[in-house]
Amino acid sequence: MAERESMEYDVVVVGAGPAGLAAAIRLKQLAAERDHEISVCVLEKGAEVGAHILSGAVMDPRALNELIPDWKEKGAPLDTAVSEDKFLFLSEKGSRSTPKWLLPECFHNHGSYIVRLGNVVRWMGEQAEGLGVDLFPGFAATEILYTETGAVKGVATGDMGVARDGSHTAHYQPGMELHARYTVFAEGSRGQLGRELIARYKLDAGRDPQSYGIGIKEMWEVDPSQSQPGLVMHTAGWPLDSDTYGGSFLYHLADNIVVVGLVVGLDYANPWLSPFEEFQRYKTHPAIRPTFEGAKRIAYGARSLTAGGLLSLPKLCFPGGVMVGCEAGVLNASRIKGSHSAIKTGALAAEAAFDAIVADRRHDELVAYPAAFESSWLHAELNKSRNFKQWFKKGRTVATLMTGIEQWLLKGKMPWTLHHSKPDHACLQPAAECARIDYPKPDGKLTFDRLSSVFISNTNHEENEPVHLTLKDPSIPVSVNLAKYGGPEARYCPAGVYEFVKTDKGEDRLQINAQNCVHCKTCDIKDPLQNIVWVAPQGGEGPVYNGM
Repeated sequence: MAERESMEYDVVVVGAGPAGLAAAIRLKQLAAERDHEISVCVLEKGAEVGAHILSGAVMDPRALNELIPDWKEKGAPLDTAVSEDKFLFLSEKGSRSTPKWLLPECFHNHGSYIVRLGNVVRWMGEQAEGLGVDLFPGFAATEILYTETGAVKGVATGDMGVARDGSHTAHYQPGMELHARYTVFAEGSRGQLGRELIARYKLDAGRDPQSYGIGIKEMWEVDPSQSQPGLVMHTAGWPLDSDTYGGSFLYHLADNIVVVGLVVGLDYANPWLSPFEEFQRYKTHPAIRPTFEGAKRIAYGARSLTAGGLLSLPKLCFPGGVMVGCEAGVLNASRIKGSHSAIKTGALAAEAAFDAIVADRRHDELVAYPAAFESSWLHAELNKSRNFKQWFKKGRTVATLMTGIEQWLLKGKMPWTLHHSKPDHACLQPAAECARIDYPKPDGKLTFDRLSSVFISNTNHEENEPVHLTLKDPSIPVSVNLAKYGGPEARYCPAGVYEFVKTDKGEDRLQINAQNCVHCKTCDIKDPLQNIVWVAPQGGEGPVYNGM
């Protein structure tokens, strides 16, 4: 077996999203300010920086203002300032607009920007490289390395050129070990290594179970008569029933570009529900359809988001490392924003790591990071909406009323704290107890099927490689998921990865079309027995989003 080479850094960052790049940038800024040399590298599993980034996205520039005050002069792609907020409650045929004076502060976007987050991240990568950060796109960190005492000492990247049967092809290259004093984990929602760290160090002890959503998004080029740059519109209600958490976003960028998406909470109960097809159906609503008449769909993607908020936040540090951004779960679901919190946590973690390195420490717990977080404006912001997701466990009517009371009347100063105890995967009900949902066929103009959608996500995986969607027990998909829950993986996956087919003997079996996977992680979260485990494929594979 070929030996792995190793490289030494002061800090290794896993993931070139807003949080990971903010950490790298802040480390190098501090090194320059205090004249103390520090080595930093960032690993990114996408083929290029920004390739796997997908978000709404309306961006609050507060954290970026702190990190790079002259971002405007440096050409950051924050070009479309929010000019108008709309919030609609949809019924099947009608809509009701919420008066602006009734909108809670969390839905006010004045001072924020509609961005293509992949482009922002690409720009952040350029800033990091300009400061001397080593950036390695196309390298997936697949293994955590530990010291003899059980502290994190770095990560290893996955082997390349491994065939589906496990043998080595002519292109085989062993992974590389990257050793560090401290490792920053910034993989995004439901990170493969973050999942391992939470379990190993019991980082979620005493916290509410984490809660997730799936966000499905399209980008369209619309008729100029429909373009309203700066308009931010959110909706709640149809097509989701009142017991299912979720809502839509529709943002107008410049150049006749409109992005549209639907977020569905992965604590939904009905296994017949398909988030992808609910999104397709949403676009047919009379209040939404006109925007897309005569328009062209140009991009598609999907991604899980970590939405439990402050009460589900795991411990942020452990021996040798920290978690930042959506890896930890600092998205503010009530504001429908997470990039500002990702950047802020990345910067706070960097400051704690830098001080430790200057003091010649390594592999200990960076307790200064969670302490700084707890005294930050971000913690105060998240605390104001700490009950947001918990109220939605009680249905939309109660949640809407209580969110209004907490955010509008009490201004986030609530005398109570709600808790929940059920993880998302445990919320599915048996298929026989739930109403079937029959979805209309796509028309190919406004509504589409999964495969044509995956095609425009530019997703690619080598066919002859180990399947990166693994089953702990291969019998469970048929014996439990299909028998009891109607095979929900065929519906919750937005990319057509899971398909129940008949064998030559007429028996059911699960076919995994791994080449379609857009790395959303929904299967890893929602599988009722937690039998599906998502792991990173070869570096550089997966979607290549066009600035989504």
